[in-house]
Amino acid sequence: MDILYTVEEKYLQAIEELHYGELPKALHYFNEIIEIAPGYARAYYQLGCFYHYQFKNYQTAGYYYKKCIELEAEFPDVYEHYLRLLILLKLDKSIETAAEKALSIPGVCKANIYESLGVYQEEQHQFDKAKAHYSAAALATSSQTDHTLIQDHLKRIEEKKNAAKRMTYAYQGN
Repeated sequence: MDILYTVEEKYLQAIEELHYGELPKALHYFNEIIEIAPGYARAYYQLGCFYHYQFKNYQTAGYYYKKCIELEAEFPDVYEHYLRLLILLKLDKSIETAAEKALSIPGVCKANIYESLGVYQEEQHQFDKAKAHYSAAALATSSQTDHTLIQDHLKRIEEKKNAAKRMTYAYQGN
């Protein structure tokens, strides 16, 4: 076994294990990091991702994301995943607060935050709000691929709005 001298070296080793698909080893390293350096926020972020995406244990994922934010509020990577978790759990008040905080953090991909908010509003059938978020995402993106995806979202919203109008008119005519 390699002798790792610093928390950063253990963290890099854990990331490498993730890269090679060695999830149990990576999980072990992240837990070791928290034991020896309980203030190392990025290990909490990675554990949040594990529990969110691998284990589908959303309560534990939320704990780790919150702990990461508490320890290092300026760490941009955590906000997108934390917001996705809140949207998945439909925690309305927390979604707005987290999104507002995320948009104020340097390094956070604003296009992804707005897109997530658009998806959430679309799920709630709030098509005008979804359109506003998707439009903000389109303005914030600098990638042609992402821009095309967001344009697809906007087209879909218009189609849904028109479909709802047609249904209303059909029922009024009977």
